[in-house]
Amino acid sequence: MRAQLEAERLRDSGENRLTREAWKIFQIIAEFVRGYEKLATVEPCVSIFGSARVREDHPWYTKAQQIAETLSNAGFSVISGGGPGIMEAANRGAFHGSGYSIGLNIELPHEQISNPYQDISLSFEHFYSRKVMFMKYAAAYVVMPGGFGTLDELAECLTLVQTGKTRRMPIILVGSDFWSGLIQWWKDTMLAHGTINPEDLDLVTVLDEADAVVAAIFDHYEKRGFAPSAAETEALLNL
Repeated sequence: MRAQLEAERLRDSGENRLTREAWKIFQIIAEFVRGYEKLATVEPCVSIFGSARVREDHPWYTKAQQIAETLSNAGFSVISGGGPGIMEAANRGAFHGSGYSIGLNIELPHEQISNPYQDISLSFEHFYSRKVMFMKYAAAYVVMPGGFGTLDELAECLTLVQTGKTRRMPIILVGSDFWSGLIQWWKDTMLAHGTINPEDLDLVTVLDEADAVVAAIFDHYEKRGFAPSAAETEALLNL
């Protein structure tokens, strides 16, 4: 009798878990729908990534704010993670410029607190649906110094562009002192072992000045325009 009750308890527990997971799908769908509805009309956008731990008086914060304001005044909307640190700096710069300041906030047990410099603010429970919004509507990626989360977002950008799952676009690493060691490791280790191709190194550009970042983005789109081609639009639909 005791064994039977235990078996029934385990079965009920498993069924309850499956039910919760099935219903979770609708929550994920809702996050995608909200993102699509809010962001589909604010292109062209530039996504800016970077550390949540940088304080307001840090030079990286100042640089991110300057880059975002320059981009905003040049006609771009700026997408950031909506939290503190570099994310706040990016939203703050865009907020004081002429373009939209967009924050894609993530619900975390620590560290993530929504910043007040957002014209459009979206909240996500799932990293993967949030990352799609970063990638889907970006005409360029600007990557400031950061930690594991920034590296994750950088790797996502590189993978999607490398594999043709999204269009070729500028991926700009800001801060040569910070990124030079990583770039050298790519060359000395990944390239040397054949895990990347030489042309993969051309996917990124390392810059230091805000004006140079904006110039690099405009140079990339000078002859083709910001609107995606028909083939690129199809790829973005399947992102």
